[in-house]
Amino acid sequence: MSSSKEMVKLAVKALEEKKGENVQIIDIQEISVLADYFIIANGNNPNQVQAMADQVQEDLEKAGYACKQIEGYQSANWILMDYKDIIVHVFCREDRLFYDLERIWRDGKTIVNVDDL
Repeated sequence: MSSSKEMVKLAVKALEEKKGENVQIIDIQEISVLADYFIIANGNNPNQVQAMADQVQEDLEKAGYACKQIEGYQSANWILMDYKDIIVHVFCREDRLFYDLERIWRDGKTIVNVDDL
């Protein structure tokens, strides 16, 4: 299994552990050089959004993957975690609806089940 697929599986599991809502995986390998996958999820409040990001970082670090950059952690409206091959977006619900990354990246391939990677 490629490292990006392993990272996706670990990140999705971490988000689900913290009760992240509407976790989406978008394969952007064919349409962008930014990363292989986007993972998008949302929480209900800033504490949950930060807890989701913390769990992703903890689980990926345990597996040996370092985060290159984290943005938005303090405000917890939209936390972006850049792992080079995958980018994790953790939103509060309102901001997720506003930014609508799924629409912007609709040319990517939506992965319905993480086991299909």
